[in-house]
Amino acid sequence: MDSLLTARTTVSALRQAGVREVVVAPGSRSAPLVYALAEVAGDELEGTGMQMRLHVRVDERSAAFTALGIALSTGRPAAVLTTSGTAAGNLLPAMMEAAHADVRLVAITADRPDELQGTGANQTTDQRSLFGVHTRRVVTLTGDGNTAGELHAQVLDAMRYGAGTVDSAPGPIHLNLRFREPLVPQPDDLRPTAAAATGPTPVVPAAQSLGEELNLYVTELPERRTVVVAGHDAGPLASEFASALGLPLMAEPSSNARFGRNALAAYPLLLGPGGGLGEQAHPLGEHIQQVVMFGRPTLSRQLSALMRRDDVSTVLYHPRPVGWFERGRRREELVDTLGELARRAGQGAPGWLAAWQAASMRAQAALEQALNERQDEVGRPGAMRVAQLLASTTQGNLVLGSSSVIRDVDLAWRPGITATSTVYAHRGLAGIDGTVSTASGIALGTGTRTTLLCGDLTFLYDTNGLWLGPEEEEPDLDIVVINDQGGAIFAGLEHGDVARRPGMAGTVERFFGTPHHADLGALCAAHGVAYRRLNSEYDVVAALGGPTQGRRVLEVVSNREARPEVRAAVARRVRATFR
Repeated sequence: MDSLLTARTTVSALRQAGVREVVVAPGSRSAPLVYALAEVAGDELEGTGMQMRLHVRVDERSAAFTALGIALSTGRPAAVLTTSGTAAGNLLPAMMEAAHADVRLVAITADRPDELQGTGANQTTDQRSLFGVHTRRVVTLTGDGNTAGELHAQVLDAMRYGAGTVDSAPGPIHLNLRFREPLVPQPDDLRPTAAAATGPTPVVPAAQSLGEELNLYVTELPERRTVVVAGHDAGPLASEFASALGLPLMAEPSSNARFGRNALAAYPLLLGPGGGLGEQAHPLGEHIQQVVMFGRPTLSRQLSALMRRDDVSTVLYHPRPVGWFERGRRREELVDTLGELARRAGQGAPGWLAAWQAASMRAQAALEQALNERQDEVGRPGAMRVAQLLASTTQGNLVLGSSSVIRDVDLAWRPGITATSTVYAHRGLAGIDGTVSTASGIALGTGTRTTLLCGDLTFLYDTNGLWLGPEEEEPDLDIVVINDQGGAIFAGLEHGDVARRPGMAGTVERFFGTPHHADLGALCAAHGVAYRRLNSEYDVVAALGGPTQGRRVLEVVSNREARPEVRAAVARRVRATFR
C-alpha cells in the first residue's frame, strides 16, 4: 500500500473517530497526510453535520498547544501533524500537559520507512516511544503488509484508548506513520482540495444539572463540620453539592465551581499558612472535621496543608479513572457515587456555613480596601487588582496563565451568584509553555471571544503563538499581559526570603527573577497584532467591555518588587477581621 493510500486510510479513520480539527506543521515527510487532509477539508461527514477544519502553524510546539486548546474547549479529540525528527520532539510539552489533564490530543508524526531506521539517514530517529509514559496508546503504522481495512482498524483502536476505558482515563495518543517515497500524489491521483471549512464546529453541550439528583440524598444526614474543596476541572457539580448539603465551598479558579452563595472569597487567607491552624488563620479553620474534594487542587499551599492535617479526614469524589494520580498514592478515601459521598460529607452543622460566609465577606471587603488604597497610592491598578477585574467581568472564555497570575485570581476573585465565564488553565503540569497557543485553540474551538490573562514571561515564552499565515483563521482573542519584567512568583516562595539575606539579592534576581526589557509593543507590531497599554482601571474595563474581533495584546505594567508588600498588606487587613 503506497504512502498516499496509507494517509487517506488514516484520515478516514480519524474522521470516523470524531476528529474534526487538525493543526498542521509544515514538513516533507508528512506530505501524504497533508494532501489526504486537504482532500476532505470542508467535506461534511455523513450524518454528523460536521466538517473537518485545518489550521497551519509553522512552530510545532505552538501547533501542539493550539490543538490542545481546541480539544480542551470542545471535548472532542483534536490532532496535530508534524514531520519527522526534532519536529516531532517539539510536541512533547503539550503531550505531557494533555496526559495529566486527560485531554484527547492526537499526535500524528511522520516517520522514515523501516529500511532507513538505524542507518544514520537524515532526520531519522526512533520515534516509536518518543512521548514515553505520556500517551494512552502508541501505534506505528505502515502500509507494508497491511490492508487498508487493517490499518483503519488500528487507528480506530488507538482512538478508543484515547477516549478512555473502564480502567484508564481519556488522554493523548500517538500515531507514528512511516512513509516511503513518493510522498506526493501522482498526476493521475490528484483530487480537488479545499483550504478549510469556515466557522467553529459545535461545542459539546454541558452536562445537565445534577441538583435534583443531589437533593435525593439530603435526607437524615448527620451534621458535620465539612468543607468542600473544588480543584481543577471539578465542574459545577462541586458547587451544586455544597449548596445541596449546606457546606462552605473553597473553589480554585479553574475548577469552574467558583460561584453560588456557598463559594468563599479569599479562602487561602482564611486558612492561613498552616491550612487552618495557627494565629494567622481564622479560628473557624480549627473546627474543620472533614474535606470533600472534587477535581484536583493544584494552587494553594493552604489547601494542601489542610488536607494533610491529622485531625481532618479527606474524601475524594472519584467516579472514573483520571490521569493525574494512581490508586494508593493519595491519602483521601475514594468514593465513586454521589449518594455515598453525601453520606460521608453530611449536612452542615447549624451555623457552620453562615459563619464561613460572614468571615468570607469581611475578608473580601478588607482585601478590596487594601487593593484600592494601593491603587490610590501608585495611581494605577496593580497585578492583583487587574486579576480581580478580569475574573469578575469576563463573559465567555477566560484562560489563566500559570505562576503568579492564577494565584492572584484565586486570592482576589469575588465569587458570583452564577457562573459567567468558563475558566481554562494549564493545571495538568502547571507549565507556562504554549499558553498563548492554547488560548488561541480555545477561541478557535468554541468560536467565542476569549480572554487570556498571563504574566510577561508566559507571554514571551510563546510569542510564536502570535505567528499566523495570511490564509489562517484569526482567533478572537484578548491577551492581557501583566508585565513586571521578570518572574514574579519566586518572590512569594522561599526564594524571596533568600533574596533578603546579605549578598543574595543579585543571585536570586538573575537566576529566578530573570529580568528583561522586552518591548511588547514592538513585538506585536512585528506579528501584525494590535497592541495597547492600559494605564488605569478605566482603561481595563473600557478595553475589555466592548465587542471586537481578532487579536489584541493589552499590556499592564506592574512593579514586581512591590508584590510581596502588597500581599503582606492584604494579609494584614484580612487578619484584622478575624478578631
